[in-house]
Amino acid sequence: MKKDIFGKALLDYQNGNYSEDIITSTNISDDDVLPIPYLFRPYSEMPKLEQKALQLSKGQVLDVGCGSGSHSLWLQNKGLNVKAIDSSKGAIEVAKKRGVFSAELKPLLEETERFDTILLLMNGTGIFQELSLVSQNLKHLKSLLKPNGQILIDSSDISYMYEDEDGGQWLDLNQGYPGELNYYLSYKGEKEAAMKWLYLDFETLKTACLTVGLKCEKVMDGEHFDYLARLY
Repeated sequence: MKKDIFGKALLDYQNGNYSEDIITSTNISDDDVLPIPYLFRPYSEMPKLEQKALQLSKGQVLDVGCGSGSHSLWLQNKGLNVKAIDSSKGAIEVAKKRGVFSAELKPLLEETERFDTILLLMNGTGIFQELSLVSQNLKHLKSLLKPNGQILIDSSDISYMYEDEDGGQWLDLNQGYPGELNYYLSYKGEKEAAMKWLYLDFETLKTACLTVGLKCEKVMDGEHFDYLARLY
């Protein structure tokens, strides 16, 4: 059962009860701090990849995994019609409190409306969970596009995390695709059940897109093995 620790942390910050950050880790990396204020960042503090994705957004927009609603709010302020969805109840509450007009508690695969732009940011491929589910998610995303619509999604090639200091790979290829991670969250002493979280390198994403009839182009590279792609 999901405790929605992420949502609790966002609500605490929104309601003025911010006292500590979220701790994240994966099956291949140690504890890392996710500062909650970063999840409320204004446009000026967003990575260039995210800024670019927002600039390219047009028409009616679906913000998938909207979190606290920072991307949706910026687009709304630009006059775009935005629908924000997230599977965290707390996140949706916070997005509404911050002024996102249309925010709904809903997993991506239950969305049925059609859009000109679909945004999946902050490692948007994460919600696909594992390589075997990528095609199903891409097919569904494709079905949500209006004519001439686009999907803007970012991810990272994390194969560098499997290198030793000499640049050799210690990757165990029997373990499956290196971007499939178990992701752990804890906050104020509470731990969330492990989540599956997927990082996709660009070539793998491009190949998956071809199999479902989507074109995939790289818009730009980020600063740390990450990239922004446009699917259409």
